[in-house]
Amino acid sequence: MKRVEFERVTPESVGIPSQAIENLLDKLESGVTEPHGLMIMRQGKICAEGWWSPYAPGIRHGLQSHTKTYAATAVGILYTEGLVRLDERIIDIFPDEAPENPSENLKKLTVHHVLSMGCGMETMPRPSKDWIRDFLATPVVHEPGTAYMYNSTGSTLLGAIVRKKTGLGLHDYLKPRLFDKIGIDADNLRWIYMPDGMEIGGGGLYATTEDNLRLMKLYADGGVWEGERILAEDYVRLATTLQNDSASEVNVNPPAKDNFVGYGYQIWMCRPKGVYRADGAMGQFTIVVPDRDMIIAITENAAGSTGGVAPQAVLDIMWEFLDEVPYDKQLPENPEASARLKKRMARLALPNPVFAPFSPTRPLIDGKKFKVTAGTFTLGDTMGAFMSGGRMPSSIEEFSISFSSYHARMDYTQDGKENHIEIALDGSRSFNTIGTGAATIALASGAWVADDTFRLALRWVETCHERVFEFKFADNEVTITPVGLFFFGRKPEDIKAVLTA
Repeated sequence: MKRVEFERVTPESVGIPSQAIENLLDKLESGVTEPHGLMIMRQGKICAEGWWSPYAPGIRHGLQSHTKTYAATAVGILYTEGLVRLDERIIDIFPDEAPENPSENLKKLTVHHVLSMGCGMETMPRPSKDWIRDFLATPVVHEPGTAYMYNSTGSTLLGAIVRKKTGLGLHDYLKPRLFDKIGIDADNLRWIYMPDGMEIGGGGLYATTEDNLRLMKLYADGGVWEGERILAEDYVRLATTLQNDSASEVNVNPPAKDNFVGYGYQIWMCRPKGVYRADGAMGQFTIVVPDRDMIIAITENAAGSTGGVAPQAVLDIMWEFLDEVPYDKQLPENPEASARLKKRMARLALPNPVFAPFSPTRPLIDGKKFKVTAGTFTLGDTMGAFMSGGRMPSSIEEFSISFSSYHARMDYTQDGKENHIEIALDGSRSFNTIGTGAATIALASGAWVADDTFRLALRWVETCHERVFEFKFADNEVTITPVGLFFFGRKPEDIKAVLTA
């Protein structure tokens, strides 16, 4: 891998007041979102960067739909290599998966339409081993290119196009052609896969904040990286300008005002003129501001993202920040302000877990075994199974929690196997690896939030999420309540367990 580190400079040296970035941090930390990582580049130089502990620069982060821009980049490279045409028909690329008698609209569906969310469908299929066949069997209600529908299965089809043309999946295709060239450590990336082994190009990539910034810098620089053309100039122009009218999104997600102004090739147009962004659920944004020669990358958990309110609020904050950035290429140095900002960004952190290690109930249930009798109790990250259509983890069958001073250990049986996690009770978090999927790192903390209620929090630092369970003990039973919303709004059921003899 060829990786040249970006130059780090003061904000004033590239024309940004340090105070403007402090104001941005104040707004991000006001409660509108839970920020995880932020990088600001201007004139090709990093002028501000920070991660809210326990998140950190090298920890990959779930990208959700930001993945789509990586998938579209693969098609862009394929196009640059002359291996695909943008007007090439999808049924010609996948003749074996196409219906025997394709509709007239399906016959018109091209690579360009898939890239620009103009497939003409009104639904998309769930993952299956024959997902390409299912996709092509989905009714193309509108003539391709005449309507907009956000189609994540179509985004994954982009990777399938690459595989069909080259025999390589997204990761293997992009490693020598993109990742190695622009300084993305391919070994640090993780993917969620479709049942047939295809990477989920619609939302299955885990990458770092800087990986995202590097990807979008390639677009900001017209497809050229250190003098080498990686993406054709005309492809970059098409990808970063309006290719499909997305105004109909107002009917799907009314608060998301920046979703109404148009779509390129798996890239959103933004309300400030000329600005565009890669975008993933819960606020994974990499924003390119051409007229200010600026890129802003943020990873976060914008709570309430199912309704688009919090992610849009973050974008509104970004546009307010741009209003504080002059067009000047340089400002007089302000050593006091830039030093204060640098110190603050080096100390960013999420609030520590609650410190409440003791309760009257603790000795009564210490080490006692409980058998799950109702509901499904799983600790592992289930997003991968949900997105890939795979089998959800089976329920924990039996568990116990043992306490020692400011520490606890949960032992549990799942699928007939013995497992355990370490839980910090001292206001910190204990490191665990759970499962074998794309996200396995879980930082666990616990606290007694009431005399009879123990709260377990699992901070999945490779994702946006923290999974929280409250164990309410009564007599010889415990009710386990998942706290918060899982799966974009679907709240799981309570879990029941009883003390074993």
